[in-house]
Amino acid sequence: MAGWYGLGADLVVLVHTGFVFFVVLGGVFVFRWPRLAWVHWPSVLWAVGIEWRGAVCPLTPLENWLLRQAGGAGYSGDFVQHYFLPMLYPVALTREIQMILGAAALVLNVGVYTCLWRFQRSKNIG
Repeated sequence: MAGWYGLGADLVVLVHTGFVFFVVLGGVFVFRWPRLAWVHWPSVLWAVGIEWRGAVCPLTPLENWLLRQAGGAGYSGDFVQHYFLPMLYPVALTREIQMILGAAALVLNVGVYTCLWRFQRSKNIG
């Protein structure tokens, strides 16, 4: 049974990672599939809200529970702190870093959407 919990934890990590990449890079896909914006923009706002509030995404406790059921120890902190921060920064996640990460995701996506809007506008005018 522990193997199924471990597999479930791995699946949650994959979904969580996919969500993070979708938030950061999903605006690029909106160029190809404009209706995707209806899913992407709320995802960005959710992720930015999580970071700015210093909250933990609901997938993190689920992943930790699955890891414990599989015989592991789980981890403290949130998903970004556990998986991405060790790759980006040598120090632990601080409130300031969370604010910066949230702002960076928001600014990046506002920039992408602005480019998309200008492209669509120029296409309709010309």
